[in-house]
Amino acid sequence: MAQSLHLKAVGANEVDTSLLNSLDYQQTFNDFNSLEIEVNSIANSLTHLGYLESKFVHLNKENDSSFVAKYILGDRYLRARIHFDRSFNPKIIKLISNTITDDYFEVEVNSLEASLKTLNAEIANTGDPFSTLQLTNIKKEEGVLYADLKIVEQQQRTIDTIIVKGYEKFPKSYVKRYLKIKSKQVFNLNTIREKTEVLENLQFAAQIKDPEVLFTKDSTLLYIYLEKLKSNTFDGFLGFGTNTETDKLEFDGYLNLNLVNNLNYGESLRLVYKSDESEQKTFDVKTKLPYLLGSPIGMQLGLNIFKKDSSFVTTTQFAKLDYQFDSKNSMALGINTQASTNLLDNPILTINDFKSTFYNLSYNHTRPQRYDKLFPVNFLFDISGGMGKRTIENIGQSQTKFELNTFKIVNLNLRNSFYGQVSASVLNSDTYVENELFRFGGINSIRGFEENSLTANLYAVFNTEYRYRVSNSLYVNSIVDLAYYENQLLDIRSKLIGLGFGFGILTQAGLFKLNYSNGSSENQAIKLSNSKIHISLSATF
Repeated sequence: MAQSLHLKAVGANEVDTSLLNSLDYQQTFNDFNSLEIEVNSIANSLTHLGYLESKFVHLNKENDSSFVAKYILGDRYLRARIHFDRSFNPKIIKLISNTITDDYFEVEVNSLEASLKTLNAEIANTGDPFSTLQLTNIKKEEGVLYADLKIVEQQQRTIDTIIVKGYEKFPKSYVKRYLKIKSKQVFNLNTIREKTEVLENLQFAAQIKDPEVLFTKDSTLLYIYLEKLKSNTFDGFLGFGTNTETDKLEFDGYLNLNLVNNLNYGESLRLVYKSDESEQKTFDVKTKLPYLLGSPIGMQLGLNIFKKDSSFVTTTQFAKLDYQFDSKNSMALGINTQASTNLLDNPILTINDFKSTFYNLSYNHTRPQRYDKLFPVNFLFDISGGMGKRTIENIGQSQTKFELNTFKIVNLNLRNSFYGQVSASVLNSDTYVENELFRFGGINSIRGFEENSLTANLYAVFNTEYRYRVSNSLYVNSIVDLAYYENQLLDIRSKLIGLGFGFGILTQAGLFKLNYSNGSSENQAIKLSNSKIHISLSATF
């Protein structure tokens, strides 16, 4: 069995020896090489503590297994005063020192090495990754270390080439406009890493590892590693309830198809077909084309056709130009036109043929909830307002319209959360016709009511859910919905409430949700026969 070696460190006097013992150095070793490494480590520790004049004197062997290392400590220096010239950026010095003047800063000697490393890293982030710092004209007076700080600069680096690996067809406009990474941009790896983190907000791509850089003699190549994600969704629900007039079971439902980035352009297409239990049919198609010709401007187009049994049909078209400020904020300016036709053989006063044109301004803020497949969006704020004119039989009527949709998830802990959503719309006009009013009610507004069964020129809906996450793929939730609406055409002002419960489960086919809810208006008793069950499945492919 090999014999252990022992080390003892001593100073020039008892005080110095006591200080060496306080370093808590290693004293037992399996071989002489490890012992020598510790002897050098003790010398480095003394320097870091401010004993800048300390010296290792010798290593004496007392017997076959014991060694004594002797050191001279000298004076201790606690503070370092480092002078710099005016070309040095004083802002980064604030990261390491609280004592700063126009031409010097002070730090503790034991943190000097770490402070210089921090400064060097910040200088590298400004586009000069090969720069180094040097201390010159070093002096020691009365316990203070004096030195001049010198930057040995290399040629500033800029990004010359951006290479996407893994998903080579990733839209180039998203690198430039969404990530805001461009060629000839000053190289800063930390900033680049921060910018690529916003990829988590995209539906169709994800970062698989941190970006890397390759330096050659005269160029800088940036590598971004991505993968393409399945982002198309197919969503539908089936609802059924008892008709209070016929006592028969009635069904309603819709199909919602979202196609995202199939052309590797970042584009999206949404197609909705809905058939309601009140013989209402809706066809809705919207498309979004981001970063037209590589510019920060995008375009949105849409068509909506709504048919109310045999009463009327309304066609709505819109076009918008949007500007994406960053990954979370955008603003759009657009035009919206409507044309409605009365289908009744015997016309009534509340339904009329009309045409209208609105000019709209909207703002959208979206904040994702990372790594959460059940609830991918944490906060949404979408607001729009418009001014326009409606024409009936060549008689014009000025109108204004405001719409708001916002929701927020408050995470109480890993399992419990609270969801709140507000949806509101206002149409201001001197006169109204039924076929221009807002329609709401059902699974996507106030639950417990038939789909689009309520009409209003003003309404506000407050949806709430308390959610308990049973696992990463299953949750249960309560339903408490409140609403207020006005219909000046029928002189109605009413408050509504919807109560119920539901659950959602993430399956291989997609997110399956079931909600049971019951709705009633004020001064109306809740009847179980009015309950609604809504089933939906959102599949990703």
